[in-house]
Amino acid sequence: MKATITYKKQAFSVDLSRPIDISIPLSDTENPGAWYIEKPTIIPVQSEDWIGKVSEGGDVNFNTITFNPHAHGTHTECVGHITEKVHSINKYLTQFFFVAELITVVSEAKEDDSVISEKQLKHVLKGKKPEALVIRTIPNTLRKKTKNWSHTNWTYIEESAMVFLRKSGVKHLLIDLPSVDREKDEGELKAHKAFWDVDGSIRMDATITEMIYVPHKIDDGRYLLNLQIAPFENDATPSKPVLYKME
Repeated sequence: MKATITYKKQAFSVDLSRPIDISIPLSDTENPGAWYIEKPTIIPVQSEDWIGKVSEGGDVNFNTITFNPHAHGTHTECVGHITEKVHSINKYLTQFFFVAELITVVSEAKEDDSVISEKQLKHVLKGKKPEALVIRTIPNTLRKKTKNWSHTNWTYIEESAMVFLRKSGVKHLLIDLPSVDREKDEGELKAHKAFWDVDGSIRMDATITEMIYVPHKIDDGRYLLNLQIAPFENDATPSKPVLYKME
């Protein structure tokens, strides 16, 4: 179903019957993980004479799910992730459609690390200033959907690159890594702090979405982004970002 959408006084066409889901679903079997904690659990409630599992005699399926949004899959976070007061993503993300640019970035070596630099982002964006930016990193294998990222020293975004994105007007950043910061950085969180401008005018309505997966077959370019979140009163929540090709 094609629809004409007007966004910020600009009209464009999208096919709503062709969504591109770039989230990783939560599972208790094959699930990505990070931050040194166990995988999620999905367990039926059980009492002395009842179990919440139809296949074992229960009248309904009635599961208790235990997980951490930062560690167990696609999640969206607000500045409350790094501030003393735990601001709620559910309160500050009140708009859910954005024009997004999807880019593919090859990290560069820096001493013992691999990084995404300001120079790289400037080269790929070529002057574009999208409201939302989706970053697909290379290598881009299916393993990202189930990988245990703990102790892997993943690629991270340099502080200057985050300042560049902030000054370019990017308010919603999505990436296929567990964090925009270095895994072990002694709590400095330079990329997070730079993006949200915590030492300046804090951007309460800006978000970072981590642990997405964008298949190779999806071309770089401009998309309509529907950033769906679960209504958790927390600094972060599981999320389901969906792209639509703009025509």
